Amino acid sequence: MVDILHRVGVIGSPDAVYTALTTVDGLAAWWTKDTDGDPDVGGVLRFRFAPGGFDMKVLEAQPGERVVWEVVDGPEEWLGTTVHFLLKQEDDFTIVLFRHEGWKEPGEFMHHCTTKWATFLMSLKKLIETGQGEPAPHDVMISNWH
Repeated sequence: MVDILHRVGVIGSPDAVYTALTTVDGLAAWWTKDTDGDPDVGGVLRFRFAPGGFDMKVLEAQPGERVVWEVVDGPEEWLGTTVHFLLKQEDDFTIVLFRHEGWKEPGEFMHHCTTKWATFLMSLKKLIETGQGEPAPHDVMISNWH
């Protein structure tokens, strides 16, 4: 198994980042405008993009500290993987330790998703620091897969 890993520092409070990760409006402001569902633990969030989407079951949500999702619907490569956002305060930064774990192999789609996660994490950073993220469909196009 292989994982996607990122570390991003956001100038803002862990509570502000946590809100952006645990509310439909917050998620729609940095990941994809087409977001709906139940953000509470045990609920399912639905994220849609032009080529398809993902359904995530919320496994954990510890205010200001941690959010964990399990992919329950979407592309074959994503099914059964988990997405983790660990938050910690360091100086003026909230450090987001991101992990999308459980990939069976590092195929081309994983390469694409690694870069897309990085662009969306930068959108999260921009949202918290400026009040305006770059969610899909206004995200950075990185290839013919978008």
